Amino acid sequence: MPPIDPEILGRLQFAFTVSFHILFPTFTIGLAGYLTLLEWRWLRTRDDTFLRLYKFWVKVFALAFGMGVVSGLVLSYQFGTNWSEFSRITGPVLGPLLGFEVLTAFFLEAGFLGIMLFGWDKVGERLHFLATSLVAFGTALSAFWILSANSWMQTPAGASIVDGHFVVDDWIAVIFNPSFVYRFLHMVTASYLTTSLVISGISAFYILRGDTTGTARRAFSIAMWGVLILAPLQVLLGDQHGLNTLEHQPIKVAAMEGNWTTKSNVPLVLFAIPDQDKETNHLEVGIPSGASLILKHSTDGVVPGLKDVPAADRPPVGIVFWSFRLMVGLGFLFVALGLWGLWARWRGRLYDTRPLKWLAVALTPAGFVATLAGWFVTEVGRQPYTVYGLLRTVDSTSPSVAASAIATTLTIFLIVYGGLFGAFLYYLSKLIRQGPSAPDTTGETPEAMRGARPGLVVPAE
Repeated sequence: MPPIDPEILGRLQFAFTVSFHILFPTFTIGLAGYLTLLEWRWLRTRDDTFLRLYKFWVKVFALAFGMGVVSGLVLSYQFGTNWSEFSRITGPVLGPLLGFEVLTAFFLEAGFLGIMLFGWDKVGERLHFLATSLVAFGTALSAFWILSANSWMQTPAGASIVDGHFVVDDWIAVIFNPSFVYRFLHMVTASYLTTSLVISGISAFYILRGDTTGTARRAFSIAMWGVLILAPLQVLLGDQHGLNTLEHQPIKVAAMEGNWTTKSNVPLVLFAIPDQDKETNHLEVGIPSGASLILKHSTDGVVPGLKDVPAADRPPVGIVFWSFRLMVGLGFLFVALGLWGLWARWRGRLYDTRPLKWLAVALTPAGFVATLAGWFVTEVGRQPYTVYGLLRTVDSTSPSVAASAIATTLTIFLIVYGGLFGAFLYYLSKLIRQGPSAPDTTGETPEAMRGARPGLVVPAE
C-alpha cells in the first residue's frame, strides 16, 4: 500500500477539527441572540416565563461556549505545524484579521460572560441585560472577522504578492472583499436558523411529553416564528451568494451543478453520480434549463463547465455536488416547516398538531447538518487552492512534517474529540431532561429566581 500524502492527511485533520469546532460557534451565535430577546422581553413584560426560559438556555449556552473554546484552540496550532508555508505566505493578511477577532470579539465575550452567567445577584437588571447583549454582539463580531478572513481566501483582494508573501495594499478591500458580505449574512442567518430549529425541536419534545407549565409552548412559538422568517431569508441569501460565487469562482459553481461543458439551457440536476475521471454524470435526472434559469435568470443563460480548466484545477466534484444538494434540500424542508407552523398557528392548532411537533423534533440537528454541508461546498469547492487562484494547497503545507506524525495527531484528535463530544451530549441530555424550571415544580418564587445564579435551580425530587 503506497504511503498517504502528507497534504491529504493535513487536509483531513484540519477538515475534521474545523468541522467539529464550527458546530458550537454556529449554536452560540444564535443562542446568544435568543437569550438577549428573552431577557429583553422579561424586562418589558415581567412575565416570568421568559426568565425561566433564560435560566434554562443560558446553561446550554455556557456548555456550548466552553466546547467552542476548547475545540477551537488547536486550529491555530495546525497553521504552524501542518501549514507553515500557508502561514508564512498569508500571515501579513490573515494574522491581523485573526488577531482582531481575539482582541475585539473574544475579549468582549469573555469579559461579559461572567456577568451573564453569575451576575444575577451581583449587578442590576439593566447591567445584566447589557452584559447579555454585549456577549451576543461579541459572537456576531467574531463571525465578522472569521468570515472576513475566510472570504479573503475565497475572493482575495487588497493585497499583492511581494518577495514570496502577501503584502496588504488596502485593508478596507481586504476586509470587505467581494464575497464577504454575502458569506457573512449567509452564515449568521444559518446560525440563528440552526438555533431556532434546536429550540423548536426541544420545545416540541417537552409539549409531546405533556408539559403543562406553558413555558415550552412559549419557546416553541418564538422558535417557529424564527424558522418562518429565517428559512426563506436564508434561501434568498443563498441565491445571492450563489450568484456572487458564479462571478468570482465559476468552477466551484460548475461543480455544484455537476456541469462539465460550458453551454446554454443547462438543466438543474436533481440526481446524478459525477464521474470525475470520465468527465461525465451517470444516472442524471434534471429539470430542463433549470440551472440556466436560476443562475442567469434566462433559460438560454450560459453556465460555465468544469472542462473550462485543466483537470488538476478542478475541485472534488462528487463532494461539492452532493453537499450542495443536501444543504439546499434541507433549506427547503426548513421553509416547509415554517409554513406548516404558520398554517397551524392561523388555525389555532400550533400546539395540537402532533405531526408538526414530531417534524420539529426530527429536524432538531438538521441545521447543523446543513451548515456543515454548506461549509463543505465552500471549502472543498475552493480546491486545489488555499487562496483561490493564487496559492495552491500543495504549496501551503509544511515541508518537514512527516505523514506519520500527522496521522498520529489525527488519531489522537479523533479519540479526544470523541470523548469531548460524548461528555457534551451527556451533560446536554441531563439539562434537556431537567428542562426549564417552573415555580410549581421547584418551589421557587419568581423573586427568588431573579436572584438565583444560573445553574443552581435544581428540579424537585
